Amino acid sequence: MTTSAIRLLRSAAVAIFGVSCMAALHANEQHEHSVSRDAGGARSTPIVIGHRGASGYVPEHTLTSYFIAIQDGADYIEPDLVMTKDSVLVARHENEIGATTDVADHPEFTPRRATKVIDGNSVTGWFTEDFTLAELKTLRARERIPDIRPGNTRFNGQFQIPTLEEILALVHGVEEQRETLARQLSRPVPKRVGVYPETKHPSYFAGLGLAMEEPLVRTLERYGYAGRQDLAYIQSFEVGNLKVLSKMTRLPLVQLIDDSGAPYDFVAKKDPRTYADLITPAGLAEIATYAQAIGPNKLLVIPRALNLKLEKPTALVANAHAHGLLVHAWTFRAENAFLPVNLHKGFAPTVFGNFEAELLAYLNTGMDGFFTDQADLGFRARAAFLASQP
Repeated sequence: MTTSAIRLLRSAAVAIFGVSCMAALHANEQHEHSVSRDAGGARSTPIVIGHRGASGYVPEHTLTSYFIAIQDGADYIEPDLVMTKDSVLVARHENEIGATTDVADHPEFTPRRATKVIDGNSVTGWFTEDFTLAELKTLRARERIPDIRPGNTRFNGQFQIPTLEEILALVHGVEEQRETLARQLSRPVPKRVGVYPETKHPSYFAGLGLAMEEPLVRTLERYGYAGRQDLAYIQSFEVGNLKVLSKMTRLPLVQLIDDSGAPYDFVAKKDPRTYADLITPAGLAEIATYAQAIGPNKLLVIPRALNLKLEKPTALVANAHAHGLLVHAWTFRAENAFLPVNLHKGFAPTVFGNFEAELLAYLNTGMDGFFTDQADLGFRARAAFLASQP
């Protein structure tokens, strides 16, 4: 991306979005609390991570989605990253883009529909690694789960697929506008916004000659994200990917952990260990040698009883903290479809249930942050939690 293009994107962030920075300044003033812990054992505020941006309100992984999450109080925004044919990192939930773009409406790309094996699973569709960035830029994003978020479909066809560099330029543009406005109003400079990229299918892309690690680290460094205290985390479900990154950067790394299955690089190497093995004392001790945090499926922190209600918390948060690891759980979503039955409001899966009650239960476990599709609701729930602390 050229310097002039980056400047243009930053200017657009100022011109288009600057009017809403007053809300961000106010949110920043409400954010000066301190209750959980950081990697060094000090106490700090649990972070709000805008999961794929503000994906509860607009199609995920778009610049608009990331911007709304920032303005809604997210401390970090989270892009999932995949590779293009010409080795550019772009933000998509998966490298298969039939479900999240209008690629099926482009007859020129019909011949590229294919069936591939991705991390051991057969997937049919269109794949980012078969498109150059210029070709992907002709596509437009669509809502990934229209049955649950029908309102988001009104934005179908409006937004491009963003590159990592465009996302970082957006963040810097918003920060510059906030700082300018704060100085003009003689207010404190707002807290800066962090980024929390995830490498998707790193073993698969490495096998195609499209290794993600070096371009990811290089791009982050170009925007000032290089050290342990910089506002960036890098996350992955694979282990080898993080171990490689641990030798390339001092940015904090996060081992993602699902409630079933195993890291794909373990499967590929016939390593019998599973995600369950990673959260044993021995597993956590190994993670602490290459990462600074874990990102567990929230059911590993508080299980559900037949999806009817939350059960008692597990010892995972305490055990991770004992190994010096932060805990950032995923994913908190407001719709009834994603909540235990006793927190539903009404019967429709699309209706927002008692999101705050669920999140407060998790915050009371001592976790250090959380991924949410609705950063505004996460921000409010965290504020309620902080206000309840002695």
